[in-house]
Amino acid sequence: MSYCLYCHESYSEAWSWEALIGLEASPLLCQDCEGRLVWIKGEICRICGRDFCVFPEQYRQGDCCFDCIRWEENESWTGILQQNRSLYVYNDYMKEIIAKLKYRGDAEVVKAFYPVLSTEFKKISRDAILVPIPLSEERHYERGFNQAKLLAVGLKKHTEIVLKRKTHEKKQSKKTREERLSQKENPFEVIDSLKVKGQKVILVDDVYTTGSTLRYAAKVLIEAGARKVSSITLAR
Repeated sequence: MSYCLYCHESYSEAWSWEALIGLEASPLLCQDCEGRLVWIKGEICRICGRDFCVFPEQYRQGDCCFDCIRWEENESWTGILQQNRSLYVYNDYMKEIIAKLKYRGDAEVVKAFYPVLSTEFKKISRDAILVPIPLSEERHYERGFNQAKLLAVGLKKHTEIVLKRKTHEKKQSKKTREERLSQKENPFEVIDSLKVKGQKVILVDDVYTTGSTLRYAAKVLIEAGARKVSSITLAR
């Protein structure tokens, strides 16, 4: 008998030879909770990884969504973020999971996604350094942990703490899309450029929304000498 990391109800695992001999990880969510997650699969935006199935055809051009085209058409942002890959659609259920993790302090729930995070990471790059998106000191103290760093643990690779968030600001989840995109000052700075210079970097965060957070982080890393910056997030 196992206990679901989200609803905390007990459930019986589906039996298989793979699980018995250790080739398959035991499920950490019950079937009901697992079934409410929506995987991103099929056709996706080449850059941000957005699922083309969940928005109208007129919002894409070729293999890119219009959001990414707008970023790439701006000379200041062309090629800054090579690609983002996300595991799940940010639906109402995923919003609840993220809220439980970030705002209700249930850090254990993140472990439910370690097996799939590890698998997805191997598809992106094995020879990159792993950099979680940092919180401000105030936010970290308030929350007690950095959810991006917890997610990075699931990738089974040493993380490098090379970024610092300069200021304590309004929560990203409370900002409008316009506020996120109109931000002028880069909120991040590189604190150890020697670890960045000439490296491929993969940023880790919980949610890709407008892409501004990841691009601002990628920009300072590129300016510090990083060769290429991509990202992986739990949801898009």
